[in-house]
Amino acid sequence: MISRLRLLPAVAFALAGLLSCVGCSGRGSGGTGDTLTHGADSIGLELKESDMTAMAWHKADSLLATMSLARRAGQCFMPTLFARGNGRETKQLQYYIEELGVGGVVLLKGDIEGAAAMCRESESSPVPMFMAIDAEWGLGMRLADAPSFPRNGHLADATDEQLMFDYGAEVAREARRIGINMVLGPVVDVVSGAGGVIGSRSFGGDPVKVAEMGVAYALGLESGGVMSVAKHFPGHGSPEGDSHRVLPVIRRSLHQLDSIDLYPFRRYVDAGLSAVMVGHLSVPAIDPEGLPAAVSPVVIQDLLRGELGFRGLVLTDALNMGGVKGYGGVSAITAGADIVIGPADTAAEVAAVVRAVESGELADSLLADRCRRILFYKELALLAISEQGGIALGNLREDVRRGSEHVRRLLEGGGGD
Repeated sequence: MISRLRLLPAVAFALAGLLSCVGCSGRGSGGTGDTLTHGADSIGLELKESDMTAMAWHKADSLLATMSLARRAGQCFMPTLFARGNGRETKQLQYYIEELGVGGVVLLKGDIEGAAAMCRESESSPVPMFMAIDAEWGLGMRLADAPSFPRNGHLADATDEQLMFDYGAEVAREARRIGINMVLGPVVDVVSGAGGVIGSRSFGGDPVKVAEMGVAYALGLESGGVMSVAKHFPGHGSPEGDSHRVLPVIRRSLHQLDSIDLYPFRRYVDAGLSAVMVGHLSVPAIDPEGLPAAVSPVVIQDLLRGELGFRGLVLTDALNMGGVKGYGGVSAITAGADIVIGPADTAAEVAAVVRAVESGELADSLLADRCRRILFYKELALLAISEQGGIALGNLREDVRRGSEHVRRLLEGGGGD
């Protein structure tokens, strides 16, 4: 069923702002799912994907040509900030914008008003920013007063692809109301056994189910104008070690990896979705050197880009985690990452990239390639939000929460109104 809802999936999130019926599909309104596809046809979305992407690439190239080396380097980093909107966090965001020109930020714990305040502040950036958040079970994962939904491993047995699409679309609506344009999810790790650290963050141990649920949710996000980020490539479901503290080792054969761990990512890539987060995982069957995947050219360039054919954005997991200790942004960017998440010292990492280019350690053309792809996806995001206007603070909490209860009950198996 979900294949009918793809809407030029490589740029689905960019088209969402043009669709008045995004929230009207499937169970969300009693429709059949056809409403969304027919609505697209009725407003002329037979526009060729190549037309829109060509325009976005042209704008990205024009902007890239105006940027200094330091600003290009800054685009490749997304530090973390608490979603509090207080003086300290606001000043830090201003510093990131004015002094470092970062590509975006990842919002940590806070509340709806704080997150919206940070997103409003980000609008001062001369280059649009990715405002990202972990929302694996809704925005409530990070924002105390935002809606929460069941964890992926606790969804009702009757949950199907259409409901997952509607779930993703609802989370996107809430995120867009605040100003968030990127969700670090879905988790498409396939768990095996009860000892793994991912646990109920995963949809389970069946690769096909994980793929179906994850892709449907991601399509729902992107239909609502919010970029999805599948994680944690090449799959964090089997090791028991926590990459926040150590470097877990995946001791599976190539055949097992291909048929289990990589299967959901392959489906995500085939659906034309936007971004993949590479984890801090050692996978000897893929990279005999055992490098953390986020700094491994074999994992990113040979496997993700080469074999799987992924052309979207590649993000690292947070660089301040124990699983990647001793490696920096230069290593990740050289390996193939576009965006480095959560460095311990953003200014130092940006400066290191600049020095690496100036010394010839990192090719200027390679950094330009990474920055160009980032700017391209930002141009697509601008198409999605161009008619939204600024972030209004009036009735903010009520607006964010107003559509969540119905979807939550369905995901819990409690039925609708």
